[in-house]
Order: sequence, then structure tokens, then C-alpha cells
Amino acid sequence: MPRINKTVVLALLIATSSVFLLFQLYYYRQYVSKYGIQSSGKAIQTGGDAHWQVVKKFLGLVTKYNLPVFLIDTATLGLLPRDSIQPRDNQAEEPLCRSFCTHRDFTTFALLAKLWKYDASLVQAAAERGLELLDVRGKDPRLVGLDDLSGTEIPLHFLFRRNGHAIHLVVFYERSGNYLWHGPLRLKANMDRKFVSFRKLDYGRQAGAYDRPELVLASVDGLDVRIPKNISRFLSEHARARFLECRYKDARAFYQLYPDDTSPEAMDFRMKAKSLLHLAARTLTDLGVPFWLSSGTCLGWFRQCNVIPYSKDVDLGIWIKDYRPDIIQALQKAGLPLKHKFGKVEDSLELSFQGLDVKVDIFFFYEEGDIVWNGGTQAKSGKKFKYVFPRFTLCWTELVELKVRVPCETLDYVEANYGPNWNVPVKTWDWKTSPSNVKENGVWPVREWDEVIQVY
Repeated sequence: MPRINKTVVLALLIATSSVFLLFQLYYYRQYVSKYGIQSSGKAIQTGGDAHWQVVKKFLGLVTKYNLPVFLIDTATLGLLPRDSIQPRDNQAEEPLCRSFCTHRDFTTFALLAKLWKYDASLVQAAAERGLELLDVRGKDPRLVGLDDLSGTEIPLHFLFRRNGHAIHLVVFYERSGNYLWHGPLRLKANMDRKFVSFRKLDYGRQAGAYDRPELVLASVDGLDVRIPKNISRFLSEHARARFLECRYKDARAFYQLYPDDTSPEAMDFRMKAKSLLHLAARTLTDLGVPFWLSSGTCLGWFRQCNVIPYSKDVDLGIWIKDYRPDIIQALQKAGLPLKHKFGKVEDSLELSFQGLDVKVDIFFFYEEGDIVWNGGTQAKSGKKFKYVFPRFTLCWTELVELKVRVPCETLDYVEANYGPNWNVPVKTWDWKTSPSNVKENGVWPVREWDEVIQVY
């Protein structure tokens, strides 16, 4: 047998090993591209890692400028534990992207406006980190009123972009009703409408209102961020956060036609109505019972951004599904004795409580097909009445320095109750015949009067 040349064998072995190593490297790159790197049983997506790097650069920027931001991204918050937030801990050398890598190309943070002062050098500092910045501004509704409709422009939204990944920074402002408000995201004509996928953003389609959340500092994917302590509550608020601004221009036009009543009697009534509304709102909120401005109180907000001085009461609406037996007890304990109780939970329930020279009427609304309705009862005859409205959803607004709900479809709601001439004041009003949507609804059987007609 011929002797094998050791040099040839060595060369063959080296060549074979090189081919094998090249194959392994190729396979590894293909696998990572498709599935991501595995570490401790968790995957870091390559695209997600790039987004994590953008989040890290953004947090470094806001830390430099002392911007008090907190995480409000719905997808990321949805991945965090609800009951116990992991505090900052000893982070791994290569943090896992479990929360920020949500397969979306943006993450949303909020900024508390009162705790920062805008610095023009922010744009340059962002650019140095490879972040393009789009600054979206709008009018400050806190400075808009019946006497001044100009409004000063304020920052509403900041958008940072790097290599297709974006950070949406929503600016929250404090309003006089002790709540946080953010404005809508409206691009001006000269702005880049392809800067990010605006339609995919969680915030900005409409203005929003939130209670001030308690914040905690947590470690999310190895990054220190502030987040709402009660995540479930914040996400629930986000789902129903839409805010409607008072129609100041229309209110101003209304007062030009019908000058406001500034008599001592009118001012006294408005002061008492404000106090009563705040007290009722605080009591119902503590019970967890959602309510909205109804009837004349809703009309006053929509038409003239104020309480109608000749209305003589405060009107609230509550879904019958939200009724609680302890509503009466809670309001009486708050200093509002029950004036009358009409109807029953199954049909036409209505409550009235007496404040200081002003009463609050609570109408319970029933859902029926494509309409909703509330009932009324005439005490002396037992006659029943029904007030029919088109279905509606609820939005937040502000009235007399209070964050309250109103029907989002306010015009439909008001027109149903007051007809097409709702914008014309009517000081003589009969609750049984004047409303456009009132219908007779039978008579309570005499045997039920003790239950359904209670006057105190």
C-alpha cells in the first residue's frame, strides 16, 4: 500500500473543517434572522433589539433634560404584571426584550408638562443620538374662554424616529378639574405625514382625560422607567378617555344673542349648583358609579359652557345596570336627603335629593333595542312617562371646574330632548309635555303606589 502524504491529509482536514465551520456560521445567521437569539429560554428579536436600542437612547435623552416621563404604551403595559411590579434589580449583562419588543414600531411615553421647561437644544441633542424629532403643537384650551378665543400654542406631542422605529411622547397638562389632559394630534400642512404610521398610534385621535396616576419606578427589559402603579386601572381609563372641549365659540355667539344673567340670584344659584354637582360627583365616584350630565345640565354645558341659571336643579344620568342600593344611603350621608323616589329598578327609576335650595335629579337609563330611555312619574296621578334617546357613548368634559361625563353624541342627545330649537332659551318648561322625546307610558297600578311613589 502506497504511503499517504501527511501534508495532503492535513490539508484535506483543514479544508473539511473550514467548510463545516462556514456551514455552521451560515446556518446560525439564518436561524437568528428567523427566530432571534435564545437566552435563558427567552428570545430577543433582532428587530426588537433595534427598537430596544431606540428606547434606550430616548430614555438617555430625557434623563439628560430631566423630563419626567412615564410609560403609557398600551401594548407594553399589557405585558407587565398587574399585581406586583418588579422593582429595579441587578440587570443582566444582556437584558431580554420581553416587553418593549411588541412587534410594533413605536412605544408611547407621557410627559407631565408642569414639571419641565421646554429647551430648544432638545432637537440638537436628539439628533446627536440619531433621533429625528417632530414637534406637534396646538392651542392651549386652558387659556381659551368666552372672552379670549385666541389660545396660546403649546407642545402636545413629540415624535422621535430612528431607522423606522419611533417613540411617541404625549404631553399631559393639568386642568382646573384636578385631572390630566392631552390634546389631539393634528398635523399642520407643512409636516411630514409619513414620519410615522400615525393611524397606528394609541394616542392622539382625540383629546383624552385621565385621573392623575400614582407612578412607580420599575425595571422593564433592563431599563429604568416609571409606570402607573395600577396598570389595569390606567388601561381601563385609556379605553374610555375621549375628551370633548366646551364649544366656546358657539357659547360666545349664544351670549351675544341672549346676554347672560349676572344678577345676584343667578350667580348664587350657579354657585350652589356647582357645589352640589361637586358633592354628588365625589359621592358617586367613591361608590364606583359612573354618571353623566343629563337634561338641562347637559344643555347648559353644550349650549353655553355653564349652568343654566333658571334651571333650578342639577340633572344626572346613570345606566340602570350601574344602580346600587347604597346610592341613596351614600348621598344622604353626604348631606343630601332624599326628596322623592319614583319607579323601581325594573322600570322608570328616578331619584331626587335636596341640596341647599337646589336639588339633584338622577335619571336611570334603560337600554331597549336601538334606543335608550328614562322614565318619569306624576305623583298625584300615578301616570308614567318615557323619554326616548338614540343610543350614545360617553366622553369626558369639564364643567364648573369638574371632570364629568357627557354623551359623546351630544347634539343628538340634546336635540332628542329639546328639539331642533334647543339653542333658543325656554324659561317656561313642563316636564310632562315640553320635551320633544316624551311619551305617555301608562299608569302605575294603585296597589304599587306605596313602592313606586315615595315623596319626602
